[in-house]
Formats: sequence, C-alpha cells, structure tokens
Amino acid sequence: MRVVSVINYKGGVGKTSTTANLAAQLAWEGLNVLLIDLDPQTSLTFSFIQPEDWTSDLADGKTIKAWFDSFASGSPMPLEDLIFEPPRVKRRLAGKGKIHLIASHLGLINVDLELATELGGANLKQSKANFLKVHKRLIDGISALDQDAFDVVLMDCPPNFNITTKNAILASDSILIPAKPDYLSTLGIDYLQRNLRELVGDYNEYAALDLGVHVEPVSPEILGVVFTMVSFYDGQPIAAARPFINQTKKLGIPVFDQPLRDNKTVFADAPQDGIPVVLNKYNNPTHDNVVREIEVFVRQFRSALGI
Repeated sequence: MRVVSVINYKGGVGKTSTTANLAAQLAWEGLNVLLIDLDPQTSLTFSFIQPEDWTSDLADGKTIKAWFDSFASGSPMPLEDLIFEPPRVKRRLAGKGKIHLIASHLGLINVDLELATELGGANLKQSKANFLKVHKRLIDGISALDQDAFDVVLMDCPPNFNITTKNAILASDSILIPAKPDYLSTLGIDYLQRNLRELVGDYNEYAALDLGVHVEPVSPEILGVVFTMVSFYDGQPIAAARPFINQTKKLGIPVFDQPLRDNKTVFADAPQDGIPVVLNKYNNPTHDNVVREIEVFVRQFRSALGI
C-alpha cells in the first residue's frame, strides 16, 4: 500500500479535481484506492456524495474530524470505522477496482487549534514527546488498516502547512503537488520543499531520542509537480505558461511531463454527478482530450510510484 499526500499552499490550482480523477483512473485500471479528505472545504467529499447524504449519514461521527476528536476521550476510533464506498462511483466502476472514502467536515478547521494545545509540555523533553504524539496520529491510523485492502491511499490536504497537513505528510511515502503554471501557484513550491525537509528532520531527530515512545523514522519524498488548468495552443502549453514550468524544473523537483488542460465546464460539472470526469461517458473531442491527458498522467504517476 502506497500513501500519497496531495498538497499545494495555493488554493484554486485543481488539487481536488486532480485527486478525484487520479483515484478514478487508478480504480478504472483495477486498483483499490482509499481517499482521505483532510481539507475543511470538503470539496473532495462532495465530489463523490451529495451534501444532504453527508448531513444525514456522515456528519455526526463518521468523518475525519470525528476521528481526530476521538483522541480527546482517550479512546481513539479506528480509521477503518470511517471508510465507506460512494455508491454512484461504485456502480460506474463495477467489475474494475474500487474507490473508498473517508469524508471531511467543515469543522475540521477547528481541529488544528485543538491539536496545537497538546504540543506544550513542562520541559523540552515533554514538548518533544508531545510533538511526536500529535504528529504521528495518521501514521498510526493508516498503519492499523488492512495493508492488503488498498493499493493506494490519496490524502487531499488543505492549502496550508497546519498540523493536519503535517500529519498527512509524515504518514506518506510520497507528495504530489498540483500547480497552475503561474506566478502565485509556483511561488510556494520551493518553500514547501524546505518546510518538508525541516518537518521530517525534526520528527526523525525527536524519534531518535529516548522519550519513552518507540517511533520509526519517516522519509516522504516529493513524487513530482503536475501542472494543471493549463491553456494549450497547437498541442503545447501556451507561451505564458512555459517559463513557470521551466522555473519549477530548475528547483530540482520532478515535474510530470503530462500537464492537464483547463476546462472549467468539464471539470466543474462532474462533482454534481458524483462521477469524476475520467469516468464520464461523454463523446466529444474536448472531453476526449481531457481524459486522454489524465490517462497519460496516471501512467506516469504509476511509474513514478512503482505500482
């Protein structure tokens, strides 16, 4: 089972659409995928189920927020208890792989504040022990899952570097960074890379200390940047986009060769049906181009991840 966090500091870069369609294409190719929605905006969740179904079936106690909240009681619930299979995409994937989901909650934004209160300590040693305890929760939660049940776990992270995001990164094998080829969307990629190194360095340093807790070191790596919402001309990204793509490559970060084109109509309509674009059975050249690019990107993703 490979675990991947999907993150960019900048919102509005197609992060959730990329995650949903990546999962859908992997499942179409026969893999079993678990999605964990860690973004309080809950967009990934609502890309697969209707808000009224979320309210009636999940909001009270069946979301990732409830899982984080359960630690306060001293009896954390298993992540497994939150997993469900969205029915509409299940029907579309019949005979293929599967997509399971752990839903988010609009109140997840408050969880980070609650986690921050647990980081203090009477002395430096206790503070470091609390750092490990708070930041390894998703590591422990994912490790407790049946490792043969899923081929890939994709975690859709919020556009910031809060404690929830740090939990996801530390629990991951790899980090996928969707980005638009523009100034603001690429500005934070180098900053994210430096923060990643610092977070992993601190975690592994504390893990090596005698703090009364056995903690394994971690080594998440940036899998690559996939450029999204790209405008094309004559089969190539437009000239205005190319400097930002080239600039990102100069950072020494892997960049996927296949960019994903911008098409607000195709991508915006898909969540209403609960079926990602790559699984929709449209029959027109525009949709075909979008799907073909996703298929190529997923091939590159699988090759980079080794699955």
